[in-house]
Amino acid sequence: MRPPALRGAGKVAAGMRDAARVRLVVLLVGAAAVLAAGCGDQRQDADAPSGTFSLDVTDATFPPEQRVAEPSTMRLDVANTGDREVPDLAVTVETEPTTGGAAPVPFGTADDDPALADSARPVWVVDRGPAGGESAYVNTWTVGPLGSGRTRPVTWKLTAIRPGDYTVRWRLSPSLEGDAELADGTTSGEFQVRIDDAPVSATVNGDGEVVRGD
Repeated sequence: MRPPALRGAGKVAAGMRDAARVRLVVLLVGAAAVLAAGCGDQRQDADAPSGTFSLDVTDATFPPEQRVAEPSTMRLDVANTGDREVPDLAVTVETEPTTGGAAPVPFGTADDDPALADSARPVWVVDRGPAGGESAYVNTWTVGPLGSGRTRPVTWKLTAIRPGDYTVRWRLSPSLEGDAELADGTTSGEFQVRIDDAPVSATVNGDGEVVRGD
């Protein structure tokens, strides 16, 4: 029969071996998780669009003279002139600030009142933006893929609510992700717009329809 001291030493040694095995298993599991995460990142980067894409705005319209309460349409006809599908066409719209140092907003301007929590004030109400065009950026709309040789109209239905003179700028992007770049082409521009403070006159005809005057 082994002395009590030797039996105790044996138990301690066995406990140390078990603890070592547990630490080894933990280390191996942790290493596997790191490798899996790294492989996942690599796959994600590999799927992100990259390279050069060719886009061209063949027509851009927005009425230069408008009036308060008058509906209007801003339209960009975007053509894919390259031999690759554009992964996710994006359009950024910014109105030049009327206050120095203010950040541009899509269809509005910044108020210089420091007491306001949100300085952005709308110039136009966006009645309807491009179909399916919402993105994580307040000034950018994404409208999906655009095949080679295809042309897509990108439109905003707007109503002017703030008189004044404004510059509305727009620019294209083939995607908001990855390293996608644009080749030469008309991919940015601007509209100069004056909004008169005299609202459009309107009457209701015998059929109950609203008729807008000049």
